Amino acid sequence: MERHPPPDPESLRCFLAAAHHLNFRTAAGEVALSPAAFSDRIKRLEELLGARLFARTTRRMALTPAGRRLVPAAEAALAAGRACHRAVAGSDRPLPFALTLGTRFELGLSWLVPALGPLREQRPERTLNLYFGDTPDLVLRLRRGDLDALVTSARLAEAALAFAPLHEEAYVFCASPEAVARCALRGPADAVGHALLDTAPDLPLFRYFRDARPAAEAWRFARVEHLGTIAAVRARLLEGAGVAVLPRYFVAPDLARGELVTLCPATALPTDSFRLWWREGHPLTDELGALAAALRARPLR
Repeated sequence: MERHPPPDPESLRCFLAAAHHLNFRTAAGEVALSPAAFSDRIKRLEELLGARLFARTTRRMALTPAGRRLVPAAEAALAAGRACHRAVAGSDRPLPFALTLGTRFELGLSWLVPALGPLREQRPERTLNLYFGDTPDLVLRLRRGDLDALVTSARLAEAALAFAPLHEEAYVFCASPEAVARCALRGPADAVGHALLDTAPDLPLFRYFRDARPAAEAWRFARVEHLGTIAAVRARLLEGAGVAVLPRYFVAPDLARGELVTLCPATALPTDSFRLWWREGHPLTDELGALAAALRARPLR
């Protein structure tokens, strides 16, 4: 008699449905069982394998580490009971997995892309895929599960999301020396001599400077150009086309070379933070936390 009898194929099919939906009622419908019969089958599978496969609370359900190890074994061979026992029991070799991260173009290209190689060396079993988009698109894809996580400094107030801080983001109000030579900018009265360059009207970067100034001040610029990305704003700044608030990390080389100068340097702009966001109850929450720690160790550039 075998010491560990293999799970029957129907039990493994039920397990995979539950692992996919993370909802017993939905999974029960997929395999044409009543919720009570489905729960009983999962319970008997857990008893057979000697491990809890799901962590359940009144608010959510998630795979346990044992459940995550069972998924690839059950998908590869439903009839291979001994392989399922070994997967649940654990192994010295980490199981491969992939995460898809969403980010804006500039941050992804300057910081995340150079990090892919070193992060792969640290964790060969982890594959990181990138998706580039604007903030509304990224948040929508995160909500519906197209993305595992999102790197952004945007402040997301959704209760269904969790986050880990990565890096503080500082901002600087700046312009080219040529723009300042044409018309000095010492205060709000000088704004009319300049164009304000910004990314978008719904999330203006100029708010970081405006929030640091007295509420009664009126900054009325000759015009406002919305350019969509911070890379486009920087390009226009270097042409001398206007003034702008940008992340300091993004223009630090330009400031160091004197190609851009800081405006109103006595005004201390508020800072923000880059964060890694993911959905509450994500089956790889532990791995997302580990990724956040690895990203924190990499300087922002």
